[in-house]
Amino acid sequence: MSEMLSSHRKEALKSILRRLHAGESPETLQEEFRRAVGQITPLEIAQIEEELVREGVSPEEIRKLCDLHLALFRESLEKEELLAPAWHPIGILMAEHRELLKIAEHLNHAAVANDQEAIEHIREHLRESEKHYLREENVLFPVLEKHGIVEPPRVMWSEHQEIRALKKEIQTAEGPRLRELAVALGEMLASHFFKENRILFPAALRVVPEGLWPELRAQFDEIGYCCFTPAVPPAPAVMARAETAPAPTLATEIRVRFPTGELTPEELEAILNTLPVDITFVDKDDTVRYFNAAKDRIFVRTPAVIGRKVQNCHPQKSLPIVERILREFREKKREVAEFWINYRGRFVYIRYFPVWGRNGEYLGTLEVTQDITRIRELSGEKRLLDEGGVQ
Repeated sequence: MSEMLSSHRKEALKSILRRLHAGESPETLQEEFRRAVGQITPLEIAQIEEELVREGVSPEEIRKLCDLHLALFRESLEKEELLAPAWHPIGILMAEHRELLKIAEHLNHAAVANDQEAIEHIREHLRESEKHYLREENVLFPVLEKHGIVEPPRVMWSEHQEIRALKKEIQTAEGPRLRELAVALGEMLASHFFKENRILFPAALRVVPEGLWPELRAQFDEIGYCCFTPAVPPAPAVMARAETAPAPTLATEIRVRFPTGELTPEELEAILNTLPVDITFVDKDDTVRYFNAAKDRIFVRTPAVIGRKVQNCHPQKSLPIVERILREFREKKREVAEFWINYRGRFVYIRYFPVWGRNGEYLGTLEVTQDITRIRELSGEKRLLDEGGVQ
């Protein structure tokens, strides 16, 4: 940033501050502020704020500038017409957009005031906001793909990854860097939400059958919410979901026979769900066909993922690895692919196995994910059952 440009912007911002201090409303100064900052970057905003503080401008006055800056992004969202009722998945997502942008604004305030208690509280909200992106990626995006809308979800998912990287850095940033990141988050969220509100969500309402939304809402409920508890669906929507539910099957009258025994479908499902691992099966055509409902599932899975291409279940940057694993499985160049990561306080072991038919044909790939945090801590031996009840 040139010295002349910096000086010009500083003087313009000081003029705006004086008018704010004199009682002029922020609303009347928004357009002037927009012209003053132009295409200013978060780093430049942070630098100018630092210079103004050194020159004696109070944190309270700096906060007013933050309000104006974020207002430029927030105003477009606040004027958005609601596309769906409050209980509807699209209505929920749009409401969360507004709340998340407020959180970015609160972070700006707290960073300027160096209010550590407020900053930590906001950081917790940002961690909880992950549920917003998980609902889009695991419920909305798969349904859109099934109805022919593929590229926009990919773009949005790529932006989710950028937002996640920014939120991660905010968890530990301090001082001017935290203020810079707060402004950057506001900009990024506003841009991302604008695209979803104006492009993705209207497209979803056009292509997704009306009767399917109550079921998608139920899947939203399973993942949970971050900013508020949404309105309960009206009775007709609940009834519609009940009417479309599959009829009970006479599982006890059917047995699946294996070389090593036989099971009823009910027994087989219960066994798979009792396994202390998450499993997902992708068939020979790279289509997700099954996942178990393990009690403490590590990564989110929803019914919307069934029938989805596995390539669409991963962010773009992971696709080369996914494609390589599948290719090497088919060519019998690999028997397992394994990874281990730290995830939300747990040590997670992820393995992929090729699945072969009786005649050696490739049937698909099995993903097995396990929380091995406690297993890693085991030592010695345990031969007797502890007294007491459930562990």
